[in-house]
Amino acid sequence: MKWSEFSIHTTNEAVEPISHILHDAGASGVVIEDPFELIKEREDQFGEIYQLDPNDYPEEGVIVKAYLPVNSFLGETVEEIKDSINNLIIHNIDIGLNKVTISEVNEEEWATAWKKYYHPVKISEKFTIVPTWEEYSPVNSDELIIELDPGMAFGTGTHPTTVMCIQALERTVNMGDYVIDVGTGSGVLSIAAAMLGAKEVRAFDLDEVAVTSARLNLKLNKVHQVASVSQNNLLDGVIGDSADVVVANILAEVILRFTDDVAKVVKQNGYFIASGIINQKKDQVKDALVESGFEITETILMEDWVALIARRK
Repeated sequence: MKWSEFSIHTTNEAVEPISHILHDAGASGVVIEDPFELIKEREDQFGEIYQLDPNDYPEEGVIVKAYLPVNSFLGETVEEIKDSINNLIIHNIDIGLNKVTISEVNEEEWATAWKKYYHPVKISEKFTIVPTWEEYSPVNSDELIIELDPGMAFGTGTHPTTVMCIQALERTVNMGDYVIDVGTGSGVLSIAAAMLGAKEVRAFDLDEVAVTSARLNLKLNKVHQVASVSQNNLLDGVIGDSADVVVANILAEVILRFTDDVAKVVKQNGYFIASGIINQKKDQVKDALVESGFEITETILMEDWVALIARRK
């Protein structure tokens, strides 16, 4: 099916009435590109990292977009939308530039275009991450292949914070270990731990959509007998100092909240791998880990990101 993208450059004041007009015309939803999003403060409930491109937003005003099916009535529908927007002036609503742009989008291309940027990537000495739709033959006999479907945007496994975590897991996980993965996302770190020989891996994520995505990837990589994933807030309710390794690829602010909890579930001489830390927060996280009874054994740097390997004393 082909779709028509209807884009209107307008004002904040007109966003709501224009959205109603587009809904009434048959659009199932709208996209609002507001430059205010670039400076908006956000909650980090799931430890998200927001990286918005200013080039995607207008310098002033707001762009509202909607998608309408291309059919024999499209021309009439577009004219009705334009007339309805122009009539907002009668109600003293500022419609700004009122610049309308219409373009055609192919649904199949729209749904899969991002996949052309995602190819097999060797991310460490042992691991190569391969998207499910790509064919790949191992280069070395001891190469470990993780097949991954990012699903609902939970990462391709190639972000520097994830790469550093997997490299750290290679250095700390031994055969028969018990590993906990906090904030698992796509489940890639749990998969890596299982492939490295862990006997048991427990993965947690607060977002139920992430839990579903991770479960699918665990089964895809045939490690679901070893690794399990459940919905949980960090380490709430997890007891016992029996974990050999705890890994968390989340924000520094979140790591700072539960270093004491990690110390309670990691056995003596066990490891905590903490990633998702921007360089400016490195020392703050290190201090918190030391205060909770860890010693920093290694600091890994990649681009502007830091991962820490800490051992419980």
